Amino acid sequence: MAPRPLQSRPRRTDDDPTVRLLEPSLEDGRELWRMARESQVLDVNSPYSYTLWCRDFADTSVVAKSGDEACGFITGYVRPQQPDTFFVWQVAVDRDHRGRGLARRMLDRLGDRMAARGCRFLEATVTPANTASTAMFESFARARGCALARRPLFGSEHFPPGHGHDPEVLFRIGPLPA
Repeated sequence: MAPRPLQSRPRRTDDDPTVRLLEPSLEDGRELWRMARESQVLDVNSPYSYTLWCRDFADTSVVAKSGDEACGFITGYVRPQQPDTFFVWQVAVDRDHRGRGLARRMLDRLGDRMAARGCRFLEATVTPANTASTAMFESFARARGCALARRPLFGSEHFPPGHGHDPEVLFRIGPLPA
């Protein structure tokens, strides 16, 4: 019997040198907006806000590019009242690049960058049904030997009536190794 041909698997992004991780530029704002909108799960902000984010928070964000095309991003900021804490605002990966470790690779890059700047903790909010984000943050904490504490942060009552926004659970990871 002849051997069956191997199924070709998509190349993992975490070992794909053609996917580069960069600080976003003004030109990336429209692509971040597009990816957020196409994700169909993120709260979509205005195109203006993504462009502004790329200007004012580029050093606390990351964009993944395959060739010249953006294929993923993480936006984040340092909490003004807690300068040792980095908050992850949004994580998005284009459909064609999902399931290859790109979100985790971006989070690792950003975590390393922010720890080098003195951030000892990473925070993010995750809705209870978002199992992919939950798994990514759990994996990140485990790989770094960090504690991950969870507590409710925003309940339905914090959002406009009839908006249908799920509650948000705060994930706090740390202290991060320097």
